[in-house]
Amino acid sequence: MIKEKYEFSDLVDIMKLLRSEQGCPWDREQTHESLKKYLIEETYEVLEAIDMNDKDKLCEELGDLLLQIIFHAQIAAEEGRFDINDVITGISRKMVSRHTHVFGQDKAETPDQVVENWEAIKKKEKGMNSQTEVLKSVPSNLPALMRSYKVQQKAAQVGFDWDNIDDAFNKVLEEIHEFKDVYKSKNVARITDELGDVLFAIVNVSRFLNIQPELALTNTVNKFIRRFEYIETESAKAGKKLTDMKLEEMDELWNAAKKHFSGTEKQNTDSQNK
Repeated sequence: MIKEKYEFSDLVDIMKLLRSEQGCPWDREQTHESLKKYLIEETYEVLEAIDMNDKDKLCEELGDLLLQIIFHAQIAAEEGRFDINDVITGISRKMVSRHTHVFGQDKAETPDQVVENWEAIKKKEKGMNSQTEVLKSVPSNLPALMRSYKVQQKAAQVGFDWDNIDDAFNKVLEEIHEFKDVYKSKNVARITDELGDVLFAIVNVSRFLNIQPELALTNTVNKFIRRFEYIETESAKAGKKLTDMKLEEMDELWNAAKKHFSGTEKQNTDSQNK
């Protein structure tokens, strides 16, 4: 029987029952490994709800993401490793120990000072003796653009950084020039290397602008799909198939799509940058 209101402990008990012999066959057979894809999917659905500014969807998706955490904790508890209370204790201790400006005697009056203190405490806690160890601690399975951003941030913490955005932008132009020198060759390894350098340099510029490249590229992909849908729809109205059209005709519709969505796309970009 469904209750009017549930507490955190209720969700823990529900998952414990689902994993029991009296529970659900699908839930019982899941492992940390098999659940990885769901954890990723639910995380991106939370991000989508935030982008949509849909509070009801955000509430639902946060619940789905929380379920994944409870799921993993229950599996670990059955293995005798840790339980959800250990998870809560761990993150609570981390919040207290790394906010010494709130729970201790340190001073941090700006967000930048907070981040600086956090990183220094984290490095000490993890026993990292070099900045290279800090760079290596960035998860290798992060999306490449996101990982690049974080690695560059951590390198900059010790002064390994451009003095200003103009220098970073000039590096982009330099890398593009090097890419142009090889992209027509048949040396796939060299082409791949130079293309990676271009992308890495562009991420550096985005870092100076405080723009997450992963989100910027996602926005552009969505924009492309909207505009492509427009040219396909408009061509269908004219009784034409895209496969029968010349590129010049499609370009004309593409430019019309840009004008059609100009106001909406600007609003979407502005909302993401807030």
